Amino acid sequence: MKFSDRIWGGAVAALIGARAVFVPRPVAIDTKARPAMLPLDGAPVARPVRIAWDARQIPFITADSDTDLAAALGVVHGHLRLGQIELMRRISQGRIAETIGPLGVELDRTIHLMDLPRAVPGIVASLPRETLAWAEAFVAGLNHVIRAAPALPYECRLLGVRPAPFSLADFFVLARLVSADISWMVGARLLRARERAGPGWAVLWPKLVAAGAPPTLDEPNNAVADLLGSRVRGGSNAAAVAGFRTAHGSAMIASDPHLGLGLPNNWLIAGVRSPGFACVGLMLSGMPFMALGRNDHIAWGGTSLHAASSELIDVSQLPESDFTERRVTICVRGGGERVLRLPQSPFGPVVSDGMLLKSRTRLALRWVGHAPSDELSAMLGVMRARDVEGFSRALESFAVPGQTMLCAGADGRVGKRAAVHMPRRRRADPPDLVTQPAYAWDFPDIAGGAEMPVWADPPDGIVTSANERPDKGDIPLGYFFSPPDRARRLHELLDAPGQRTQADMRALPQDVLHEGALPVRDELLRLLEAAPADFVASLETWDGRYAASSRGALAYELLLGHLTQRLFPPDAVTGFNAVWGTRLLLLREMRQMAPSLVEFAMASVLPAVIAAWRRWGSWGEVHRYRPAHHFSALPVLGRRFRGIAFPAPGGDDTLHKSGHGFVTKPHYVRFGACARHISDLADPDANFFVLLGGQDGWLGSANFDDQVALWRQGEYVQVPLLANSIAERFPLVTVLRG
Repeated sequence: MKFSDRIWGGAVAALIGARAVFVPRPVAIDTKARPAMLPLDGAPVARPVRIAWDARQIPFITADSDTDLAAALGVVHGHLRLGQIELMRRISQGRIAETIGPLGVELDRTIHLMDLPRAVPGIVASLPRETLAWAEAFVAGLNHVIRAAPALPYECRLLGVRPAPFSLADFFVLARLVSADISWMVGARLLRARERAGPGWAVLWPKLVAAGAPPTLDEPNNAVADLLGSRVRGGSNAAAVAGFRTAHGSAMIASDPHLGLGLPNNWLIAGVRSPGFACVGLMLSGMPFMALGRNDHIAWGGTSLHAASSELIDVSQLPESDFTERRVTICVRGGGERVLRLPQSPFGPVVSDGMLLKSRTRLALRWVGHAPSDELSAMLGVMRARDVEGFSRALESFAVPGQTMLCAGADGRVGKRAAVHMPRRRRADPPDLVTQPAYAWDFPDIAGGAEMPVWADPPDGIVTSANERPDKGDIPLGYFFSPPDRARRLHELLDAPGQRTQADMRALPQDVLHEGALPVRDELLRLLEAAPADFVASLETWDGRYAASSRGALAYELLLGHLTQRLFPPDAVTGFNAVWGTRLLLLREMRQMAPSLVEFAMASVLPAVIAAWRRWGSWGEVHRYRPAHHFSALPVLGRRFRGIAFPAPGGDDTLHKSGHGFVTKPHYVRFGACARHISDLADPDANFFVLLGGQDGWLGSANFDDQVALWRQGEYVQVPLLANSIAERFPLVTVLRG
């Protein structure tokens, strides 16, 4: 059991063990009954707002004003995901101990050390009037559900939590949590490896930088990494193809976000229409914009840029007079109040004594997100954009978390841009994970979005992104990128002979080929002289596809996992586990070792590998999905919140991303593809979505996990834009009234 599971399992079980006797299990509720729970009267709208629902409880909202639309979105998010949003609010504000008691104090301290609210007053003060009105209306819609809904979500009842109304500051602190930097996840793993390695770190660090990749996130380092990891946009694939490459002459796009897995899903699907907006798309719960989607003129998607928006600075040599102290009072359930004393340095909050970025060296965090920025206006601008240029201009105010955003236009054009604000660093290549004060950047040195690279109208008509290193730009955007394998695979599939079709775009996120594994496989084969013939044959005939039924993928991963643990010390394995370039990095390392050492290690691990391979038989019997609510970690009670396990295709490096570390035994996928979006600009109704889970976060709802079956079959839910199609597909209508 992981540390995070012990924290949450022990603390929450202690809190709700007695309550569970009095709180009944979630009761089944069907798709017609759930919308009936909406508090329709007294809503914060000036005119009636129509919300139509389909059989999956996907809403299409039609409003007479943009402000009423924002309020209705708040109502919908509160109706579908209030339990999830409330728990995320408490995490973002460091109020976990208030919920679970004394065992949450250190979690709260770590969150407060990151100082998520630092930029919020400046953000609110500098928002354009229209954006401020949108945010206020969305918050008012959330609060209407909190005040007037007939029942609280099961999570709130079980934890004994009654949500208070949201403030505008609450919303923007939650937005800063959603903007948490991917480099915090990198640091959480690599700091541990750095401290374990000692002098060997000077050798290990350049190798990890050369492997250049973000964390796998499937096995977080600690409880805070687990909490943050579910929302940090750590991966994703996206691809757009221009009209001259398609069968009908119009552009198409496919988006495939990768996040921590769990139920409810982090995403929800929605459609909207008002005087200023006509869109369908995917929204992060609690966030009032479509991060991926389509309007009448363009479709958009994106991936994590893996931008180096943060820096850890060694402040251990600064005099004590340079430090100040911030004090925060927290409430502890059953334990009164505690005062947290949080050290501050001239370079930012000191974070090294927290659970996330723990280090024996005193380290401060400098983060672009500690300065005000306006991501909400940027995404509202994207939702209104009419062409590639308008899309690109809208994203100039988008600072964190850094994204590579793609666009496909109804005019057949495609493009992409880096949506990020970045420091102008003094050094292009990091000599260490930790920066010395003399080389730290300052906030006046941040370059805005207008200086970030833009790619438009490529000659081959294809734009892709899969977290690979950007190929242009004067300002260094980061250090840890995915190997180019997934981006190359996207391009290869789209650049095949013939014209692309909707079927081609639908197939992209389900591809499980990783050709980059084959050189490593060939190296392993040379060491298998004494292995059984059927085992060798399964490797020799394996084509690099991580199908759930593949015996070759299982043989390959078991060999790699056991051999790595035999050949390398724990600090190196920790470092290897922090990067996506793991396989080729291991190949290079093994080639530098004495052949006799590698041969001896292989002979030592082969019996265990063969036994495991025969016992489990296929990749999907070891590598599995089990959609589960976060309460599934509870001892005994957790069984209530677990779905049915099933084989997971794909792996760390395939387009169908299903993350894993080194494999030696069965495991459940904790990070990877969790939602899909396809849009064909030839047809306003050709918009397709699916969630690994369901639309409704209400435990017991028929739509809590009903899209899992679609996901397994490679199918989608169509969400149209045309009025007659909406009337046909969204038959259940509810009306909000002021």
